[in-house]
Amino acid sequence: YHPMIEAAYTLAKELENSLGSSGVSVWLCSAWEGEKARAQVGNTDLILTTGGDGTILWAAQVALLAGTPITGINLGKLGFMTELLADEAVERLPALLAGDGWIDERATLEAELLPADQEHESDRTFYALNDVVVARGAIARIVYVEASIDGELLTTYKADGVIVATATGSTGYSLAAGGPILHPQAKEFLLLPILPHLSSAYTVVLPSTAVVKLRISTPHQATLSIDGHINLPLSSGA
Repeated sequence: YHPMIEAAYTLAKELENSLGSSGVSVWLCSAWEGEKARAQVGNTDLILTTGGDGTILWAAQVALLAGTPITGINLGKLGFMTELLADEAVERLPALLAGDGWIDERATLEAELLPADQEHESDRTFYALNDVVVARGAIARIVYVEASIDGELLTTYKADGVIVATATGSTGYSLAAGGPILHPQAKEFLLLPILPHLSSAYTVVLPSTAVVKLRISTPHQATLSIDGHINLPLSSGA
């Protein structure tokens, strides 16, 4: 549940009680309790989220490696990725748990963070359902981002940043930056700049097998963002 939405917690407790009384084993945690969720997800058949799309993105960080499906219950503003409305969740869940549903598979991104002084040794690996963004930090100056695809240099963007987005993420930040909308089940992904300055402004649509390498060059700190939730500082050369 989204910890900042009181109704999300209230509904989560209602679902916990309803499912528990039906003999279903249930655990409950907020979207911000990632470690607690990771300890449970290996033995979990389905994750229910109460909140909005952001809550699903938090849950996806836990669910991706385990391959656990997520059903979102909308209590947010948009709910593009949610399946159920809050006022119908209790009524419809028994049918869903009985197998009256389907799996909607979505493509994801795997991102490796390489330190500036290393070419091949990954420092950390991340997974994204929506997007991976390399962008300027607190100082409002453009960053230079060298982009290569499968080892071949594409261009050096001079922009506020660069977005790599899945089909799911194509209706989010990518769309706001001028990118196209992909079909939700498309395996292709997008590469596009954020507010480019005298550099390539087009979007590149890439096959799922493509490997994109981004290298930043800026005297100021930049930021790596995974689905808008994991945000890490970047130094020049990373």
